[in-house]
Amino acid sequence: MEEAIKDLEARKAKARLMGDRVYIDRQHALGHLTARERVEKLIDPGSFIELGLLDHSIDPELADKTPADGLIAGLAKVDGRPMAVMTLDKTVLAGTEGLSHMRKGKALHDFAQKRGLPIFLPGEGGGLRMPEGMGADGISERMMPWEMLRHGRRTPVLAAIMGDSFGGPTWSAVTADFAVMVKGACMAVSGPRMLEIATSEIITEEELGGWKIQAEVTGQVDALAENDEECLDLMRRFFSYMPLNADEETPHLESGDDPCRRLDEVIRIVPDNLKRAYDMRRLVRLIVDKGSFFELRETYGRALVTGLGRLAGRVVGLIANQPLHNAGASGPQECEKAIEFICLCDSYNIPLVFLHDTPGFLVGSQAERGKIATKIMVWNQAVAWSTVPKLSVVVRKSIGAAYSNMCGPSMGSDFVVAWPIAQISFTGDEVGVNVVYGRQLAESAHPAEERQELLKQWAHNSSPYRAAGKHLLDDVIDPRDTRKFLCQALDYSCRRGVKSQRLLANWPTGF
Repeated sequence: MEEAIKDLEARKAKARLMGDRVYIDRQHALGHLTARERVEKLIDPGSFIELGLLDHSIDPELADKTPADGLIAGLAKVDGRPMAVMTLDKTVLAGTEGLSHMRKGKALHDFAQKRGLPIFLPGEGGGLRMPEGMGADGISERMMPWEMLRHGRRTPVLAAIMGDSFGGPTWSAVTADFAVMVKGACMAVSGPRMLEIATSEIITEEELGGWKIQAEVTGQVDALAENDEECLDLMRRFFSYMPLNADEETPHLESGDDPCRRLDEVIRIVPDNLKRAYDMRRLVRLIVDKGSFFELRETYGRALVTGLGRLAGRVVGLIANQPLHNAGASGPQECEKAIEFICLCDSYNIPLVFLHDTPGFLVGSQAERGKIATKIMVWNQAVAWSTVPKLSVVVRKSIGAAYSNMCGPSMGSDFVVAWPIAQISFTGDEVGVNVVYGRQLAESAHPAEERQELLKQWAHNSSPYRAAGKHLLDDVIDPRDTRKFLCQALDYSCRRGVKSQRLLANWPTGF
């Protein structure tokens, strides 16, 4: 028995050394942590139960060169909460995926699903290990299991792109509930070398799938980090808003911030001149519990702000128009951003708060080529199918179809209220007057004066009091009481807890 134990300890010690020291030093020289260092910094000390440490390549010639078959995986805790973690080891054959590696990943995924545990996927890697995946039998054994494609948002999945990643890590990131990318990393289907051979395209990794491409053009990552440590911290922070699984409510965290705190600053933050821009993020941060706002996709679809926050300790998802960009008019990117965020919140029992300040949708030939009509309607469908509590506040303006997309009346909202300066209409005053009264003004003896009178009448008709008088709005509220109203309304909307019907859980993870 003693000899057997010594042999076991030696085998495990060798496996924990990862790849050759040269590759470990190279990883450090690039400013990156190794896979094991990443796990240690992510999890609570002493909580890791590693699985598959003795795995290796099925190729006998590679068995001694592939400790853990390049995948460090197991169970651990983050801030005392259980989770499953898998991270590719770049020091073992460039983090490529062999058959033992893939079996281990599927087994841990299945366990996490069965026991309701979130899955963390930090790392980087080169995709399928080609020598093991060649031929009809090789590729047939290594196809992505259908069970992993039918995850159905049953447990949160958090992914990170921390270095050059192709194939598997990319699939994980684009289907995760949260994806963070370290600046300087690359994420793509295939690497530049493969592209040059296959298509003759010569391109750098940065041009192919660098962080600016993924954060600003494709929107395939939710957050950016300067380094590995910040990346892991962002994963932990996102996790703090998530339930362990779809059967649970989100963690309640008392902040000590008075739910009835009066927002006197809104008078300085939000101009009453509807044409003047301001930063919606300032208003969001003022409304939620202090320091609790966690923005997602900040640099993608900039005319819409999405993120997680807390109100009286309860996690909420916030969707707010951003007047600093296109006056708050949403285009195709903003639509995609809204749809994916609504699916996330509805799948994990997170109430939604909508803050309106939009002149409508961004229209024109470019938007039409981006399928704006389809995206507007899919956004509408997402709102209509969502079953978590929904609270809607018209801050300044909500014009045209955007009033519906931002969860106006008849869209299943629990409450819709407006500020007294709000303007709600089919179209904005300038456009409306020009279209409706264009001929009348053209024939007028005093067009300038008549136009001003028509604009005043249009503004009067668009005020929230007309809708409130017919109970098409629940109330017109003092802007300074916005936080108080939302906290109180959530208290009543969530009396039985937040248990979504999860009708959006099986929607695609990208649009």
